[in-house]
Amino acid sequence: MKYTIRKYTQEDYSAWNDFVAQAKNATFLFHRDFMEYHKDRFEDFSLLVFEEEKLRAILPANKKGNSLYSHQGLTYGGLVFLSKLKAEKVESILDEILLFLKENQFEAFYYKPIPDFYFLEGNKAMDFFLMKRGAVLEHKEMNLAVNLTIPLKISKSKMKHFRRIENLDLDIFEEENFDPFWEKVLEPRLLEKFDAKPVHSKKEMELLKSKFPQNIKQYSAYRNDEIIAGITIFETKNVVKSQYGATSKAGEEFRALDFLFINLIHKYKRKGKHFFDMGTVNETNESGYNKGLLNQKEELGCSVYNQDFYKIEIK
Repeated sequence: MKYTIRKYTQEDYSAWNDFVAQAKNATFLFHRDFMEYHKDRFEDFSLLVFEEEKLRAILPANKKGNSLYSHQGLTYGGLVFLSKLKAEKVESILDEILLFLKENQFEAFYYKPIPDFYFLEGNKAMDFFLMKRGAVLEHKEMNLAVNLTIPLKISKSKMKHFRRIENLDLDIFEEENFDPFWEKVLEPRLLEKFDAKPVHSKKEMELLKSKFPQNIKQYSAYRNDEIIAGITIFETKNVVKSQYGATSKAGEEFRALDFLFINLIHKYKRKGKHFFDMGTVNETNESGYNKGLLNQKEELGCSVYNQDFYKIEIK
């Protein structure tokens, strides 16, 4: 088959987004309006793959030095294609991409697929073909998620505190405004505990929510009109992801963050979502993960799923 590969340009905006809307393994994070909110930080080198002028696949990516990355500004990435594209063609497209990278003097390709549980149809074809071409599994991260399609396994101790808190007159709101959570809880707590800032500024999150109002939601817990915890949700077709979760010092006393998580887990289970993604627990220590965070998420009913990172040398 004759394939043509070229770098994304602004003229491809509509074609790219239309393809994302139809793809079997894409989320709203691959929409150009999401990818480009931080375009000043990354040198975009996303690719479009055509077969006889028909768009067959896209690859959200950025260039850094002589390497191509599954876009480093996104939580996950990978080759995006339609359900009707068979594995054999995925293999052919991968070979064409590797040839394209060689011709453009790239030395390495770093590939970060979306975790399996995001898609009922699976998403492992590229992983297999990459490994057969000499890719190495550079590292893994533990991704914690609750399977909402089976009975919940929230620990007895979490549920005991949940029932106690239910009587404390805590209110949960879905908010349009990020100000209370960002300014009174998230930013000060990250600064205090980790000397860090959120990946997204409040202004960036407001911009993204204006573009994706059905996908980005803010839930906050209040007591006596004071915000004490919040969770920022990224909602996709099958999965909801807690992008940010934090509690104030007052909220810690009531375990308000657990209270909010358990409420949202039940809410999205009723809505028919398949998984509640609580993100990774990786840390730059000897064990490679945060043991306290892992335990907390497992007690909320999470199981461990893998986030894989591949590297292939371009030869």
